[in-house]
Parts: sequence; structure tokens; C-alpha cells
Amino acid sequence: MTSAWRVVGATGFVGSAVTQRLRADGHTVQAVSAPRLSSGARTVHHLLGRARDLESVIDYLADSFAGADIVVNAAGIAAPDGKDQDALVGANAMLPVLILAAAERTGVKRVVHISSAAVQGKTHFLDETSRTTPFSPYSYSKALGESALQRLAAREDRPTHPELVILRATSVQGRGRATTKRLAAFASSPLCSVAGDGTAHTPVTSVDALAEFTVTVGSHRGEVPQIVLLPWEGATTSSILRDAGRRNPIKLPTVVCCAAVATGYALSGLAQNRWHGAVRRIEVTWFGQNQVPGWGQEQGLLPTPRISELLRSVHLDRA
Repeated sequence: MTSAWRVVGATGFVGSAVTQRLRADGHTVQAVSAPRLSSGARTVHHLLGRARDLESVIDYLADSFAGADIVVNAAGIAAPDGKDQDALVGANAMLPVLILAAAERTGVKRVVHISSAAVQGKTHFLDETSRTTPFSPYSYSKALGESALQRLAAREDRPTHPELVILRATSVQGRGRATTKRLAAFASSPLCSVAGDGTAHTPVTSVDALAEFTVTVGSHRGEVPQIVLLPWEGATTSSILRDAGRRNPIKLPTVVCCAAVATGYALSGLAQNRWHGAVRRIEVTWFGQNQVPGWGQEQGLLPTPRISELLRSVHLDRA
């Protein structure tokens, strides 16, 4: 059964993949341009208070959502190294709040907000709890957006109650993306390396898997948990480097890698956390990060694994 969808940020990296998948599946989809916002709010209370002053933006979004069953928010600033906190909060926290507020006025049944597993920081196991430990301006803005959405969705005085789903994307890769190009360059270089034996799970995933899972979540007929995590695609720290660089990574002693990462964070801390995002990328590349099996796996709704195919195509692009 097809549904009427709206995708906010449909021309972006994730939004274009979601839109393409929706059209391939026969759904009716319309793109909604994301307004550019900036906000000095740093708490949920202040964010929700300032959102009330943006009535014109809510009206624009509500008009755009008219007739829609499902709204996907694929907009935002995906900048792990971003430093402009006001711009990050505006795009990654304020905009999602306005989207949910607009959806409440238009009879939308479900809002799927694409967030980031970065909100849980350096935890050993990513999961689907509301626990967040942000470590950078970017991850802070995404965590603030999640908290504000949950607070807004819990209010009893809402005009209607569209179901809110926060979909935490992991380390999403795609052809042409800067982070993927950096990964391929590292994998092809003499520095290509992992910590230990390279069998650790890694949350690296493909944009096609994210698009497929987004459509699955949005169109699911039963209830969906408020927070869902993009399922693991089966990659390990060694496999992604072999696929992206067509060479076996050097296996470094874990203690050496731990010391290097600790030094990186210490130096970044002296520079007001300027390089936390870059150090975190190195840490995940070396050590990976585990995921607790979540709702998608429990329901048997796993996206088709495509990360190996994607990274091999990126390597061919570089050849």
C-alpha cells in the first residue's frame, strides 16, 4: 500500500537517497525545502521557548505537509567537525522541533527524524535508549534535538499526536561524500591500520541501507519505538579497509592505539575540543563500535547489506 510522503531536505545526501527509494517503491513523495535557521538556545527549555517565536516557519512547513501521511526529516548540518554552534543547533535541533510542531497541525500520522548515533558518544555499545553522551558541537546539537523532540511529543496539549520516530543513523557512507573519500584515502595509504586483530564490529554503513530502513520504519503498519537504531551491516574494522583500499590493514597493538587516541583527545581538549570529531573518526576506524540488536533485527526488518559493494565502488572510482 502506497502512502503520501514529504521529505524535508530531499536534495541533500541522505534526503536524495530516501526520495529515490520512495519513488522506486511507488510512493508519492514531495520535497520540502529546509529553512535555514540559527539558534543560541542551549537547553531544551530555551529551545522550545524560542520555537514559539517562529510561527511563520511552522506555517510554511504545515502548508508543505498538507495531505501527507508520513514526514521524513533528512535535513540538518552533517558536520562532525563543525564549530558554529548556533548554526548546528538551528539545523539539528530547532528545525526538527518546528517540523514536529507543523506535523501536529496537518494530520500527519508519523514523523521520522533522522538523527545520529553520535549522540551516544564513545559508549562501547550503541543502543536504542534515550541515553546520550555528546562529545562535540555536532553531537551536542543532535542530542539536543532528540531531547527537545521527546519533550514536545510528551506534551498533553498537542493539537494531534503524530507518532514520532527518531532514527539514529550510524557512520553513513556514500559515493561522493567527503567522509567516504577520506576513508578510502586512508584505506589505500601505507597508514592503513586497525587496533588488534581487526575483527571488531564497526557501525560503518551505506546510505542505501539507511534509505531502505527509513522507508521501512516510516511505512511500518504497527507501532514503532520512539528511538530506533540503524541495524549493523555486518562490517568489521578490517573488512571496511580491505573493501575501500583493496589491501590488508596493518594490525597495531591495542595499547599503542589507546595511547594515541588518548593523546589526540588531550591535545584537542587544550584547543577547546577543536579536533574531537577527527580523533573520534580515527578511534572508530581503529576500534569499531558495537551495537545492541535493536527493533529492526527483532522485527526481521533488516536492510540489504550494501557497505562492501559501496566501498569497493569507491575504490574503483579512485583507481
